[in-house]
Amino acid sequence: MSKPEYMHRYENWLQNPGIAEPFKQELRAIADDPDEIQDRFYQDLAFGTAGLRGILGAGTNRMNTYIVGRATRGLAEVICEEGQQAKDAGVVIAYDCRHRSEEFANKAALVLAAAGVKTYLFDSLRPTPELSFAVRHLKATAGIVVTASHNPKNYNGYKVYWKEGSQILEGIASRITEKIQAISDPTSVPVLREREALEKGLLVMIGEKIDELYINSVLNLALSDDLDHQLRIVYTPLNGTGNIPVRTVLKKRGFENVFVVPEQEKPDPDFTTIEYPNPEDLRAFEYAIRLGKEKHADLLIATDPDCDRLAVMVKDSNGAYQPLNGNQTGALLIAYILSRRSEMGQIPDNAVIVKSIVTGDLGKAIAQGYGVETKDALTGFKNICGLANEYEQSGEHTFLFGYEESIGYVYGTEVRDKDAVNAAMMLSEAAAFYKKRGKTLLDVLQELFHEHGFFGEAPFSLVLEGWEGQQRIARMMEFFRRTQPLEILAGEKRTRVIDFLHQKTIPVPPTNGLKFEYSDGSWFALRPSGTEPKLKVYLYTVSPSLSQTQKKLKQMDQGIRDALEAVE
Repeated sequence: MSKPEYMHRYENWLQNPGIAEPFKQELRAIADDPDEIQDRFYQDLAFGTAGLRGILGAGTNRMNTYIVGRATRGLAEVICEEGQQAKDAGVVIAYDCRHRSEEFANKAALVLAAAGVKTYLFDSLRPTPELSFAVRHLKATAGIVVTASHNPKNYNGYKVYWKEGSQILEGIASRITEKIQAISDPTSVPVLREREALEKGLLVMIGEKIDELYINSVLNLALSDDLDHQLRIVYTPLNGTGNIPVRTVLKKRGFENVFVVPEQEKPDPDFTTIEYPNPEDLRAFEYAIRLGKEKHADLLIATDPDCDRLAVMVKDSNGAYQPLNGNQTGALLIAYILSRRSEMGQIPDNAVIVKSIVTGDLGKAIAQGYGVETKDALTGFKNICGLANEYEQSGEHTFLFGYEESIGYVYGTEVRDKDAVNAAMMLSEAAAFYKKRGKTLLDVLQELFHEHGFFGEAPFSLVLEGWEGQQRIARMMEFFRRTQPLEILAGEKRTRVIDFLHQKTIPVPPTNGLKFEYSDGSWFALRPSGTEPKLKVYLYTVSPSLSQTQKKLKQMDQGIRDALEAVE
């Protein structure tokens, strides 16, 4: 019987003289584990519109210097096709605190240099939103950030940005993918020596000057100084890139009582204090809650390792800390920004807010009250800020704010990606503004619920690892797409099914997602994650009371889980 293709790939890596010996030792160690060999070699680590993301290690389906070099060569060839001006405008590269991030960033820079493409490389780790800002400020052709965001410590990744400062969309991603696939041997990618790249001006180190410009761009977004600057804030960067920029912005805004969780202050690629450095997971707040109680903090904030997402907890009247989810934080930011701008007469006639198709509708209801339209985009800030790019060109709308339920927000247009430095400042400002008026963010949220309805959500994910998990996720999506189950859910009749892969009624590009809408305004959606081995499930409802909302969500959750688990 012939060997499977993944075994041929495995043997080719072992025999390739260009593969370094440590990688070969790693591969020899799994010689008797066909499942592990299959997982490492059954595919090339996919390069999509989110770039690359995967487990660190040897193999075609892993993050390593060969895969990074191959991807970068693909990007370089696309830039070369754009002409000499694009090569001279160059690429900005940033990286986070993860294992091998600096190594991957250096490799990318020297691969670009070998192709004659100028590169601006940050001199140490930086937050992802600063990369977006730098691409725009330096008028570069593209940008790269080496990060795996909030994935576990054994992951790393590589995201590509285009000249607008937002992540690449399908057109550029397809061109890069085509170039990558034409490179059969990842060890054959040309690399320039660092010294030569520096001497030729193809490698330029950047740092403090860009930091200052970025911080000032964030500070310029402030809407009020009529604040209670004694607001007590506990902040955790979760051992990532946010520590310096977030603290700098809060200090410059006059917040004197900012306490940083010491165990999570410094960069740590092993994320020693937490297994999964995702601030959406309340376990990420364990140390912050402890410090918050000690310091009598009003507000706890956390940023993920690459500092593009922000999570929040607020002290209630009993002294306990209550979490805000992404929809609630987004709604509070919209309410604060629009109320302040309305008072100052600074809401443009064509203002627009953009949210993802799986984000809740409370923010939309608030915006309607100020005469501001809300547009839907596909999940991911590449699509949210993709609309900001379109509006900048067309003049059809003025982009004010973009957000999604997975705790990503951006206010303004200096950065074309989610920005937790920006969001941390605006959320702290809002909390201090309301504190001076005798309210907490929780009080304001309750006011919004009473005005617009009790919006509730109970999203969850099914984590299904490896090739078999990927196949089961595909079967689940196919079952729901083909049979359209749950015609009645929580006592409500289904009114519409939107298949985002095939629909033509909503102006978004095709994507593998499904949305099921019901007669009372409830809905749920399914989509496979583009970066993790997950099926993501979103469920929402709105009722006149909190108890009705909670009851309905529980019924919806059970019905959806039962239907998914029935798919083997």
